[in-house]
Parts: sequence; C-alpha cells; structure tokens
Amino acid sequence: MSNSSFITEFLLLPFADMRELQLLHFALFLGIYLAALLGNGLILTAVAYDHSLHTPMYFFLLNLALLDMGCISTTVPKAMANSLHDTRAISYAGCAAQVFLFPFLMSAEYFILTIMAYDRYAAICKPLHYGSLLGSRACAQMAAGAWGSGVLYALLHTANTFSLPLCRGNAVDQFFCEIPQILKMSCSRSYLRSFWVLVVGVWLASVCFVFILFSYVQIFRAVLRMPSEQGRHKAFSTCLPHLFVVSLFISTGFFAYLKPPSISSPSLNLVVAVLYSVMPPTLNPLIYSMRNRELKWAIRKVISWIVISLFHPTSAED
Repeated sequence: MSNSSFITEFLLLPFADMRELQLLHFALFLGIYLAALLGNGLILTAVAYDHSLHTPMYFFLLNLALLDMGCISTTVPKAMANSLHDTRAISYAGCAAQVFLFPFLMSAEYFILTIMAYDRYAAICKPLHYGSLLGSRACAQMAAGAWGSGVLYALLHTANTFSLPLCRGNAVDQFFCEIPQILKMSCSRSYLRSFWVLVVGVWLASVCFVFILFSYVQIFRAVLRMPSEQGRHKAFSTCLPHLFVVSLFISTGFFAYLKPPSISSPSLNLVVAVLYSVMPPTLNPLIYSMRNRELKWAIRKVISWIVISLFHPTSAED
C-alpha cells in the first residue's frame, strides 16, 4: 500500500484481544460515556434555565460543557462499537472526521479555558470594570472566536495530515485516529512537512499558557490582599476548580504530544490517550460543581424537576 488514495479504512488499536475483556471495556466505557453526558448535560440545563447563572462565568462554563460532550462523543462511541462487534475497522471518512473534530474541540476548549482565566482576572482584579469588560456582546464574541479558532486550527491539521502520502500500512496505534499516529504512517520525507503545523500548535498553546499563568499570578496577589476571609474563600471557590481543570488539561495533553520517544509504547500511548481525551470531559462537571454552591443548587433543582416530571407529571406542570 504505497499511497493514501488506496486506503479505504484504517485499523484502530484494540484495548484487548480476549472477548471477555472487550465486553468489559465496552461496559466500562459505556458507564464513563453516560456519566460524562449526564454531568455535562446537567450543567447545560442548569445554566440555561437558572437565571441566576446567566453570568459570563457560567456562559463560558456552558461552552466548556458543550465542548466536553463533543470531545468524548468523537472518540468513545466508535471504540465501544468496535469492542462490542469485535472489530478494529474505521472508515477513511470516519477517521478523517475524528482527525478534524478532536483537534477542533480540544483547541476550542483550551481557548475557552484561557478566556475563563481572563473572566476570573477581570472579576477579582478589575471588579469595577467587570460589566464593561465582559458584557454579553463581548462574551459572545470571545466564545465565537474560540470556536472559530478551533475550526481553523483543525482544518490546518486535517489538510496537512491527509495531504501526506501514507506508505506504512493502515494500522493506527491508538483507539481513535490520533494525528501523531497517522503521521507515523506517512513517508519519512513527507513527515517533515508537518513540522510547521506542530510549531504553530506549540506557539498557540504556549501563548495561552503564559496568559493563564499571568492571570492567576495577578488573581492570587489580589486575593491574598483581601481583608475578608469570606471574600478570599469565595474567590478561591470560583478559581480553584478552573485552575485544576486547566492543570489537568495541560499536563495530560502536553505529555501525550511532547513525551520523549524513548518512553513511548503502544500501551503507554493508549493509557495517556484515555487520560487526556476521556477523563477530563467526565471529571470536569464534578470538579466545577464540587465547591460551587450556586451551581450545586441549580443542578439539584434540575434533578428535582426531572424526578417530579417523571414520577409526578401533574405536579411538574403546576
């Protein structure tokens, strides 16, 4: 197989060869997937229907929940289907869709996390100007910029990846079509053409990281100067979940794409891919709701409304 034009499907890396382990993987991923959809769905519903949460911080959290649902839906359902049906195949179009959607959603999520750091900076360090800095129009423009930048970055990666001739078979050493694994299948000389795309990605990630770091240095300086212990506690309760999510996102993502080749192996790559592509969308709703009383209260109201609607539909209508 000398050229990618002759490839009609790719073969993904299975989690296990034994049928029992494949079914166990299916059941495990099904539970994780449903938990991610439920958690992010509750956040979406709570933010959408609770008017007290119609603020910039929760608007960006709503965007983050949407992106998390998209991320995990891009990779996990196909992996579950392959385990259930004991197959490794994914079509060329399906692989191309994953190559586009996953970088799009992940990069857009990183941009949203960067904007959320700015939101916390403006709320804590510039409280008198918060309304003018983050009005509804400005929030919509920033969110649109994050989604649009994600699309452009994903198009750049997708066009570059599938413009390279693939000379090393069609077996992908990952449970989804991950770009570094696709590039390993390209011809050795062609592989160098992707270097400039990597440089763009590292530059964008570094700029966002420096911006987040600078924002939190200013935030912590402002919080530590607060005379009220209650004020410090409230500020930390909104900042620490975001900081934890950013740390999880950056550490797993950077390790996945920038780890030394000397420690790379199919099993390690598989574990790292699960950590950065599956676990954050599942854990993010828990992290954000754990210390946030307003969000927890709104989610409880949503759950109560759902329960009443299911078991007492007449009461819900009243």
